Amino acid sequence: MCNIDKHIYKIISQDVNKYNYYIEIVKKNGFTLKYVNEQTEEICLEAVKQNGLALEYVKEQTEEICLEAVKQNGLALEYVKEQTEKICLEAVKRNRLALRHVKKQTEKICLEFHLMYNNW
Repeated sequence: MCNIDKHIYKIISQDVNKYNYYIEIVKKNGFTLKYVNEQTEEICLEAVKQNGLALEYVKEQTEEICLEAVKQNGLALEYVKEQTEKICLEAVKRNRLALRHVKKQTEKICLEFHLMYNNW
């Protein structure tokens, strides 16, 4: 292996180690995502699976990341930048208080809320 190949291998190894480190720390505490500059979708997913409210620190939200966040904690809806009916329904199913964070309360969302919490 030439010196250039060794150098490239060392850089790649460092990147892989850093990536694995980020995955491990967010699995233990999703809020550590706040300190991860090089966010990937996988790192963000692991963070919100651990704590849905870590969505606040996700730089590039996807529907999948947002869905995982509200599944873990319906109140994470507060941090969803682009709410869809699917995300809002999931949030309200997980926590009735999430309804206050729904920007566009459609008939379907309100009906679901009343069906789930009519004994409340």
